[in-house]
This record gives sequence, C-alpha cells and structure tokens, in this order.
Amino acid sequence: MPRAIAGFVRAVTFVNRAAFYLAILLVYAIVPVMLIDVTMRYGFNAPTVWGMELAVLLFGPYFLLAGPYVLHLKGHVAMDLVRRRLSLRADRLVELVNLPVIIAFCAILLWFSVPAAIDSWRYGETSFSAWNPPIWWTKAAVPLSLLLMLLQAVAEFFRVLFREPADPRSSDIEAAA
Repeated sequence: MPRAIAGFVRAVTFVNRAAFYLAILLVYAIVPVMLIDVTMRYGFNAPTVWGMELAVLLFGPYFLLAGPYVLHLKGHVAMDLVRRRLSLRADRLVELVNLPVIIAFCAILLWFSVPAAIDSWRYGETSFSAWNPPIWWTKAAVPLSLLLMLLQAVAEFFRVLFREPADPRSSDIEAAA
C-alpha cells in the first residue's frame, strides 16, 4: 500500500476508534439516567419529565458514532454463510463491489442530512415535549457519523484493494489500525 494511502487509512481508523470509545462513554451516561428514571417512576411514583427523553437523545449518537469503527472490525451484519464458501479472490471481489455501494449510500444520506442538521441548529429546534431540550446536537450526529462511515468505507476499500491476494480474510484488520 502506498505510504500516503496507508497514512490516510491509519488516520481514519484512529479517528473512528476515538469516536467509538466516546460512544462507549455515552453508555455511562445513559444507564444512570435510565436508573434514575425507573427508580423515580416505580419507587416513588414520581416519573421524571426528562429521563427517558435524555436516554433516547443520547442513544442516537451512541449508536451512530460506534458504526464506523464497527465497519472496520467487520462487526456489521454480513452474509457470512455465503462468503465463507467463496474463494479468497471472489470474497475480495465482493468486498470491492460492496464498499463502493456503502460509500455511495453514505454520500447520498450525507447530502440530505447536512441541511437538516444545519436547519435544526439555525432554528434552535427543540423536542416539543414537556422538558423541551434542544435537539440540534443529536441531529448533528447523523451527518458526522455518515462522514466518518464514508471515510472508513474508503479506508476499508483501500485496505482490500492493496491487500495481497494470498492474505487470509482478516489478517489486516488490526495491522493497518
């Protein structure tokens, strides 16, 4: 793999790994919020107006920001039963076709999600609930995660493209990280 492309692949994977660990930290906020909400609701018959909504608002970015690194780890749903029966060359071809589809899908969604996130921020969009928090930051997680997913898909495409044909399917997962 050319040095510049290898640097790009490492940088993208590093950023997505950091976003992944940030997403993991969100769980440490979601769980106590849910615990407080359930305790108040069932223990004291005094439900919070903010608990469930905050957990939902935090879960969106948690789910979205973890996705790009999960792509790197090959943790998304795949046709493993079919792909295991393919030769290494055929499996590589499937990946070289699949990754541009992911890139195109991310690019299209990114194109439509950026204006929605900008409008949400510009208008100070809120949830219109009893608590009524601003929600632009959760909408901004959509284009951010799509950009990160697009970049990770490009990095994975390069990783597959420059992989030696005789390499096992998963030998380079952590090597280029």
